[in-house]
Amino acid sequence: MKTTTRIGLALAAAVLLGQGGWARAAQTFSPQEVQRGAYLAKAGDCIACHTAPGGKPFAGGLKMIMPIGAIYSSNITPDKTHGIGNYTFEEFDRAVRHGVAPGGKYLYPAMPYPSYVRITPQDMRALYAYFMQGVPAEAVPNRKPDMVWPLTIRWPLAIWNWLFVRDTTFTPNPKQSAQWNRGAYLVEGLGHCGACHTPRGLFFQEKALSANGPNGALYLTGGTVEHWYASNLRSECLQKTLSAEDFALLLQTGSAKNYTVAGGMTEVIHHSTQHLKREDLLAIGVYLKSLPPEASAQLASTKPDPAAVERGKALYAQHCVACHQPSGQGVPAAFPSLVGNPSVRCLNPTNAIHVILAGATTPVTASAPAPMLMPPFGAQLNDQQIADLVTFIRANWGNDAEPVSAEQVRELRRAIAQH
Repeated sequence: MKTTTRIGLALAAAVLLGQGGWARAAQTFSPQEVQRGAYLAKAGDCIACHTAPGGKPFAGGLKMIMPIGAIYSSNITPDKTHGIGNYTFEEFDRAVRHGVAPGGKYLYPAMPYPSYVRITPQDMRALYAYFMQGVPAEAVPNRKPDMVWPLTIRWPLAIWNWLFVRDTTFTPNPKQSAQWNRGAYLVEGLGHCGACHTPRGLFFQEKALSANGPNGALYLTGGTVEHWYASNLRSECLQKTLSAEDFALLLQTGSAKNYTVAGGMTEVIHHSTQHLKREDLLAIGVYLKSLPPEASAQLASTKPDPAAVERGKALYAQHCVACHQPSGQGVPAAFPSLVGNPSVRCLNPTNAIHVILAGATTPVTASAPAPMLMPPFGAQLNDQQIADLVTFIRANWGNDAEPVSAEQVRELRRAIAQH
């Protein structure tokens, strides 16, 4: 799920670029409220985007590539000069939920405020308590965007907000259970899953912000994040593989049944979802399983070239069989099975190609502090060889998925190299 992720998307990027604000009256918050805010900040994965590699937590500086240039996440510690220490609650709420910093400065939509607008006032106050009292102040200056004028002009973002952002907090659906509503609240709001798992439009907007709103059929139907494919969570392929309990386990550990996450989602699990309560993870699973599935299992309409399959079989025997086994079943708790694996057999082959090209690691979690490594083969194998290998895997063990072309591999290899 998440999405998570450093995107030109998002997957999950929060950018509070405005600084300063009206002087904040001295406040104290109860330890319970600060603790609850800390939990909510984990659910929102705030640390992932507001912490630079090797930097202080929440002190900003993470570079994020957007279609109009690069921006850097801001310092959201309570430092009064460089951070948000002077923000009133109202200013904090307006920035997080509406994308407008003190002084009327509009924030770039790498900040997932279109999702955060769903957060309830009670949870916003707990978040405010945590960031004002539970986070150490860090005097780290903010970095200006790497853009040229007129792309630095912010007022057009007001038009973007008017066109694409709703202004509604989450309201429970009385026709659904409390568990379902909790899952919907976490997915649509704090978890901002749609920021990565929903396709984007021409103006970088999410094409849907919930399953029940405009274009709701597109919500959580997959997106591209840093040349990884954020899975279509409503695909028949994935829905048939994972139960609600499996979704919960996946968010806790990064692996469930024969499905293992890769790319930015490993960081989402490391920083965020592994820390959530079991009942919250299960609520998310219940909500995801309630969404109408989309019939997108890749039943091959184009049969692979038998010669390509034979070449792929030889490459599999040479490079893959030691870990994934001759039967494709892998090794439990170590190397994922390729049999019926959604990353292999679902419609979009991007992740299968990406893993072979550039490698991958499993999330670092409390239950698995030593991640498993999939080595990259991009330097050893050319585009045609990788295409043959992926085609072989997608054509065997009942996967019955479309073949992959050398051109698909070439385009992804080029995009990864340029990132």
